[in-house]
Amino acid sequence: MKEKNRRRKDLTWTNEEPVLVQRTRIFDILSQKTCPPGQTASHDFTILKAPDWVNVIPLTAEGKVVLIEQFRHGVSRVTLEIPGGVVDAGETPEDCALRELVEETGFRASGLAFLGRTLPNPAFLTNVCHTFLATGCVSDEAAREPDETESIRVLLENLERIPSLIADESIDHALVVVAFTHLSLSRPDLLRL
Repeated sequence: MKEKNRRRKDLTWTNEEPVLVQRTRIFDILSQKTCPPGQTASHDFTILKAPDWVNVIPLTAEGKVVLIEQFRHGVSRVTLEIPGGVVDAGETPEDCALRELVEETGFRASGLAFLGRTLPNPAFLTNVCHTFLATGCVSDEAAREPDETESIRVLLENLERIPSLIADESIDHALVVVAFTHLSLSRPDLLRL
């Protein structure tokens, strides 16, 4: 462990205080001057300061995974995903996971287990994505309240089909693939990728 920490320290750049360039609805754009180790010349980097995110893999008692389809503006098409969203200020990732599950799908969980955390893109993003497994999910359609900017279709799929949906790129959202990887590593009794 000491060797790993020493290597990381040797690679750490010196950062100046970041400057806010623009505030948007989903992240702040920052500019930061940073100097590599052992050098005096600094370089400009763009950083997106974003709140943490959650991903939820919802499972019913029958072994079905609750999936969603929604339009994604970055790629201008519909993607197949799991519920998730932004952790609001003052909200825990666990509370966010349960809230997003109900809002996006109308399903409620009887259990919630943490599977892992991922840095979505540490090259320029500051946030963490927390992944959870929600078990004992049952439909409560009346509780469903997607955001006004979301058009979501809810689907139920057999959990054992997930590897083939990833392989054929039906599921191609990187953080969703990572979520199922977390599940496979944490609960190989449920899923093997």
